Amino acid sequence: MSSVSPWLAYVIYDPPVSTEIKPKAGLEDIIATSSSICFIDGDRGILAYRGFDIHDLAPHATFEEVCYLLWHGRLPNRAELGDLQSQFGAGRALPDGVIRLLRQLPPSEAMDTLRTAASALAHYDRDASDDSPAANYRKAVRLTAQMGSLVAAIGRLEQNHGPIDPDPVMGFAANFLYQLTGTRPDALAVRALDCALVLHADHELNASTFAARVAAATLTDIHSAIVCGIGALKGPLHGGANAEVMKMLLDFGATASPEKVETTIREKLARKEKIPGFGHRVYKTMDPRAGHLRQLSKDLGKRSGQTHWVEMSERIEALVKGEKKLNPNVDFYSASMYYALGIPVSLYTPIFAVSRTSGWTAHVLEQYANNRLIRPRAEYTGPSVPQPWVPLEQR
Repeated sequence: MSSVSPWLAYVIYDPPVSTEIKPKAGLEDIIATSSSICFIDGDRGILAYRGFDIHDLAPHATFEEVCYLLWHGRLPNRAELGDLQSQFGAGRALPDGVIRLLRQLPPSEAMDTLRTAASALAHYDRDASDDSPAANYRKAVRLTAQMGSLVAAIGRLEQNHGPIDPDPVMGFAANFLYQLTGTRPDALAVRALDCALVLHADHELNASTFAARVAAATLTDIHSAIVCGIGALKGPLHGGANAEVMKMLLDFGATASPEKVETTIREKLARKEKIPGFGHRVYKTMDPRAGHLRQLSKDLGKRSGQTHWVEMSERIEALVKGEKKLNPNVDFYSASMYYALGIPVSLYTPIFAVSRTSGWTAHVLEQYANNRLIRPRAEYTGPSVPQPWVPLEQR
């Protein structure tokens, strides 16, 4: 029998040089799963849900139609759309316990409150203990409906007003604006928000969607998976850029001269400061969503007689594109558009979550349907193995 220690063999083992591609920081361009929900071509600036180009969906589809498309893989007929609208209407009301929780929580950032309240919804869901496909679909519909009511209630409470009960007859976008403001919105406001919800509904394996899918792959409940998505979206490297864009515009002020804007932006660029709302991890061209939001911002600005915010935004876009060759992303013009709708800046990222819940739930349902635990490996870069053990008294 050999007297060589098995550890000696381990120490002198010289592994072959790997021919595999080294991992990229942030998993950039790594294919992590297959999905039939969203298609992106970053080189050509294409975004499509279930094969439908965003340039067709944005001007023509309602958010309800897009939700159905994401969940079912096809557009609804009139009866199917009416049924989903009825389900949204019936599912929007928040449990009394969740309203009490919103009132009891200490003052917090809106995304913190949303994260906590979304988790609390699970305790009141009648299908909470049922993880069948039918029950998970019902929960996906209710979660999407309730997310709008949650964000509207959070906005009301931030302004020291009481939450407003939803109107089951109104459409998704109209009802959100009504619950937030207490006023029934006009057609332009509804269309603008409806389009924004469509544009934000899904975006393949972005950080929050990936987080939701990783959670779902453990077969945790759908509420927990969506809370993971909200937590990821809360991070400033994912959500929040549109709020930062609006804060930048407000810092300039409504009466800022073009010269002041240009000088300030050039100084920021010279200091290598990041201008919020520009550049994208995937798109090498203009974000296909940005143009639609720019036009909506113009339309709303003209109606209110306050075109200065979008005009300032266009000046900044021209400067950044000229100096840094960076294009605006979905966040840049959504800022001035939401502001023209009278939406508080604190709610910009939560509204992102309202829309994206449709995409998150679609991905969670897809994960459940063909599940395998998501368990990647890491390239080890630590000390060599084994390290010599040193007794405590000798360290």
